[in-house]
Amino acid sequence: MTMNLRPRAGGGLAFLAAGLALLPFGPRIAFDAADRPGGGTKSVAELAAEIKADHKTAIDAVKAIAEDALGKAKAGETLSASVKEKADEALLKMNGLSEQFADLEQKMARAGGRGGPDGGEKSLGERFTDDERVKALLASDGKRGRVDVGVKATITSAVTDTAGAVGNAVNQTRLPGILGLPQRRLTIRDLITPGRMDGNTLEYVKQTGFTNAAATVAEGASKPQSDLKVALVSTTAKVIAHHMKASRQIMDDVPQLQSFIDGQLRYGLAFREEAQILNGDGNGQNLLGIVPQATAYAAAFSPASATPIDTLRLAMLQAALAEFPATGHVLNPIDWTKIELTKDAGGNYIIGVPQGSIGPTLWGLPVVTTQSMAANKFLTGAFSLGAQLFDRWLARVEIATENEDDFVKNLVTILCEERLALAVYRPEAFIYGSVA
Repeated sequence: MTMNLRPRAGGGLAFLAAGLALLPFGPRIAFDAADRPGGGTKSVAELAAEIKADHKTAIDAVKAIAEDALGKAKAGETLSASVKEKADEALLKMNGLSEQFADLEQKMARAGGRGGPDGGEKSLGERFTDDERVKALLASDGKRGRVDVGVKATITSAVTDTAGAVGNAVNQTRLPGILGLPQRRLTIRDLITPGRMDGNTLEYVKQTGFTNAAATVAEGASKPQSDLKVALVSTTAKVIAHHMKASRQIMDDVPQLQSFIDGQLRYGLAFREEAQILNGDGNGQNLLGIVPQATAYAAAFSPASATPIDTLRLAMLQAALAEFPATGHVLNPIDWTKIELTKDAGGNYIIGVPQGSIGPTLWGLPVVTTQSMAANKFLTGAFSLGAQLFDRWLARVEIATENEDDFVKNLVTILCEERLALAVYRPEAFIYGSVA
């Protein structure tokens, strides 16, 4: 923007400069210098000092008139009309200067807040009066001419109330949806035969012994008697559950949030379930897992230069000798990686090839890796025959506002739970031990 301003004679330039110093924006100015005795310009502070001095003079004049009037009143003299007029005139002048001085002080304070002498960005008037071309024009003899002063602000991403700050106009890039945390692949449930139950208690009869007396018998001789021993095993369904709270407003305002919470709750449930299936100690509300009931690894013989690969093959033999041929291995990912990286004397990989896409297998059995299995440990067994998982409640998510606190606070409770029981029919079907 360009402004062509011609100040009035008689000190108008100083008044114009003072006014420009208070402008909050930065236009482009062009004007003719005014005729001012002595040349130069006055700053806002100088103008304030002049007004202050004039104000003090006016106060002194009012005091002098007042003292003179009081003296005459004590002497019994009557005040003339001219004395009253002088007093009124002095009071009016004093009041006017007081208002000017107060107004100028406020403007100086506002200007100081934006910059200038107190530091920070200079005001428009300060930029104008500090310009060398303006100073040269005012110092010239004629004091007439034209000066273009361009006031420019650097455009930045700031969001403060300063010249050139355009940060609030910057658009933000927001990707859709919610990026969740990584989730573990859960596979142990898939190894075990699934089942359903109707009540809280699961009971089954398990054979615990068998004496086989079968033999050849001569004609007319007594037949031998065999013996069978069974036991009743009872277990109860356990609840695995957790919940989250959310406001009604956020559930309405972020439509994908409910499905995201559902997924997180279901994953958390399955994560805890896998740990319980493998390692639950059976105390309190814990399942009695497979590992605590499994048979300890005991090799039928010790091969020369045994390796972890040999250990797993001997575990398969132990299960087979118990009449429960193994159907899979469960290992920690670290231990399986060590096995995969095993090389022969020539530097060739023994287990598959790096480019292969075949699923992990060892000795013809699938290998399941999970961090729920402790490092340096393994579980080999007949998973489909030796154990079964019974669901009383399938995993489900429910939303409610039943309690008073939720209702009055516009909150919802999102509950995810399941109820299940684990039966390990034959502990000898599972072999547990150290990989090394």
